[in-house]
Amino acid sequence: MTIDNVLDSEILAQSGEDAQDEGNTLSAAGAPIERNNPLGYKVTLLSCVMLNLGRMLGAGIYSVPGVILNSVGSVGLLFIFWLLAPLFAFGGLMVYSEYASMFPKRSGAEVVYLEQAYPRPKFLIPIMFAVTSVLLSFSASNSLIFAQYVLTIFDVPITPERQTIVALAVCAVGMALVALSTKWSLRAVNILTGLKVLSLVFLVFTGALVLGGFTRISDPYANFRSPFSESTTNPNSLATALVKTNFAFAGWHNAFNVIGEVHTRDPVRTVRKAGLLSLLLVTCLFFFVNVAYVAAVPKDEIKNSGQLIAALFFQRVYGESFAAQTMPIMVALSCFGNITIGQARVLREIARQGLLPYPRFFASTKPFGTPLGPVCLKYFLTVFVIVALPARDAFNFLLDLSSYPNLVFHVATAIGLWLLRRRRALAGLVPSKYRARNIYVSLYLLSAVFLLIMPWIPPEPGHSDVSFWYATYCVVGLCVLAVCGIYYWLWIIVLPWLGGYTIVEEVERLEDGALTTRLTRKYQPSVAMVDNGEQQPLIFST
Repeated sequence: MTIDNVLDSEILAQSGEDAQDEGNTLSAAGAPIERNNPLGYKVTLLSCVMLNLGRMLGAGIYSVPGVILNSVGSVGLLFIFWLLAPLFAFGGLMVYSEYASMFPKRSGAEVVYLEQAYPRPKFLIPIMFAVTSVLLSFSASNSLIFAQYVLTIFDVPITPERQTIVALAVCAVGMALVALSTKWSLRAVNILTGLKVLSLVFLVFTGALVLGGFTRISDPYANFRSPFSESTTNPNSLATALVKTNFAFAGWHNAFNVIGEVHTRDPVRTVRKAGLLSLLLVTCLFFFVNVAYVAAVPKDEIKNSGQLIAALFFQRVYGESFAAQTMPIMVALSCFGNITIGQARVLREIARQGLLPYPRFFASTKPFGTPLGPVCLKYFLTVFVIVALPARDAFNFLLDLSSYPNLVFHVATAIGLWLLRRRRALAGLVPSKYRARNIYVSLYLLSAVFLLIMPWIPPEPGHSDVSFWYATYCVVGLCVLAVCGIYYWLWIIVLPWLGGYTIVEEVERLEDGALTTRLTRKYQPSVAMVDNGEQQPLIFST
C-alpha cells in the first residue's frame, strides 16, 4: 500500500505569502487555503488582545500560588517562577509568529503548523493532534468552578445536582454566544475581560495598601525577609511549580487561532503585537498579585491554602464578610470570561484536514456565519465530562493528563520550525521577516523537554500533588499518544493494504464558500472494475 505523496515544493507553495494562484494552493498539502474566509474578518487588534487576556486571566491566579509555594518552598523561588513562565511563553510567541508568517491565512495555529512541518509520514502528526485535541477539548473545569462560586454568591447549599445544573447552564450560554454570532461573542469577550482586568487591578491596589501600612496587617514585610529560606532543589517539585505557572499563562497564543479572521493589512503583525501586549500586562498583574498575597498572608498559611489563597488574602485584609461577598464574584467572573472562540477554530481546522467524520458539517459556517459544528462538538464533550465525571479527583486527574500530550506537541512544534526553515531554504524561499531567533526557539523547546522529563523524578515526601503514584498522568498521556499511533497504523496502512486501495485527498467547496478536504478510497484497477470505478469516502461524510 502506498499513500499519495505530496512533494515538498507543493507543501512550501502553500506557505508562500505571495502565492496568489488558488489552483496551486488547492493542490498543496493539508487543508486548502480559504482566500475569502467564510467566517468573515471581524477580529481587530483589541479583539486579539482581549482573546489572549480572556484565556490567561482565568481562575489560575486565584488558586495556584499556594500550590506553587508549597512546591518550591520559598518566597524567592515563587517570584522567580512567576517570571520564568512568561519568559518561556515569549519564546513560544516568537515561534508562533514565524509560523504564522508562513501561513497567514490559516486559522487554528498549532494544528496547521504541525501539519506543515511534518508532511511525512502523511497524516500521522495531524491524526495524533486531532484525536487528542478532540478528546481534550472540553471546558468543564471553568463551568464547574463557576457553578460552585455562583451558588456561594446566592448562599445556596452546594450539592452535586445543583452544581451540575448551573455548570450545564453557563456552558450552554457561553457556547451559544460563540455559535450564534462572532461579532457579539467578541464583544462579550471584550467586556468580560475588561472586568477581569479591573478585578486584578483592585487586588494589586489592595496589596499596595497592605505594603503601605494602611490595613490591619501589622508586619507586611515579614515574608520578604530571608526570601530564599527553605528553597527546594527537587526536580519534580520544580517541574510541578512550572506546570502550575504555565497553566496560569495558558492562552498567550489564543489570537493565533483566529489569524485568518483578522481585519488588518498585516494580520501576523497584529497578532504578534497583541501577544506581546497581553503577555506583558498579565506578567505585571500576576507578579504584583503574588506580592500582595505574600504581604498579607503568613508563609505557612499560603503553603497550606491549596486553592484558597485569594480567599485567605481577602479575609486577612478586609475580614470575613467582605471576602465572602467579593471573592466568589471575582472568581466566577474569571471562569465565565473564558469563552472558547479559539478552540472552535482549531476543531474546524481539523475538520478541514478531513480528519473528522462529516467534514462538511464541521467545516461549514452555515447558518450564522460561525463554526457551529465545532462549537456543538465542544459543548457535547463538555456536557459528557460534567455529567459522567462528578468525582473531583477523577476530573482533576483528567485536567493534569491533558497537559502531557500537549507538551509533546510543543516539542514537535519547536523542532518542526527548524525543519520547515530548511525545506524553505532548499526551495529558494526567502526567510520570514518575523524569523524567531534560535535562542527563543531553544527556550521554548527546553521548557517543554524539562516538563516532560522532570515529573518522572520522585517528589519529596509529602509534596506530591496527587494521592496515587506521582507519574500516573505521564504514563496515561503517553498511552494516549500510543493509541493514536496504533489507530493511524490500522486506518492509514493496514486497512488500505487489506482492502486494496490507496487514500487520496479531495477538496470540496461548500455552499457558504468554505473549503474542506475529504479523504477517499481509490481502489486498485481490479477492485475498481467491480466497484464501477467510483471512489468512496474514507470516513462518514454528508
